[in-house]
Amino acid sequence: MPRDISDEEMVEKTLRSIEKEYGYVPMVNQVLSERPDLFLPFVSINRSVFYGKARLDKKVRHLAAISAAAALGAEHCLTVQMQLAVKYGATKDEILESMQIGSVISMTRSQATAFRRYKEMFPE
Repeated sequence: MPRDISDEEMVEKTLRSIEKEYGYVPMVNQVLSERPDLFLPFVSINRSVFYGKARLDKKVRHLAAISAAAALGAEHCLTVQMQLAVKYGATKDEILESMQIGSVISMTRSQATAFRRYKEMFPE
């Protein structure tokens, strides 16, 4: 009868698989791995989003992540997602376009907030 794997063993196994995929363990994973109750569900959700059953292929999913990372200014996420997008076939131009989309959305989000306050102050 096989024994149950402990949370600590599962964390170590998961960290090794992350390092194999990325070439290193991102800081967020390093910190969260100290709390298996947070880390293991976090990794599970990430794997489902990027590698689970989906209508979008892996390249497109990573390009979407690039766009979101650009919009949020998530520098380290941007680096990881760019590397993975290339791994799954994204071109330099596709990556640049994804960044531009995120940047425009970020700009218009800040404009919408600022311009609403402006219109409240100067309703005419």
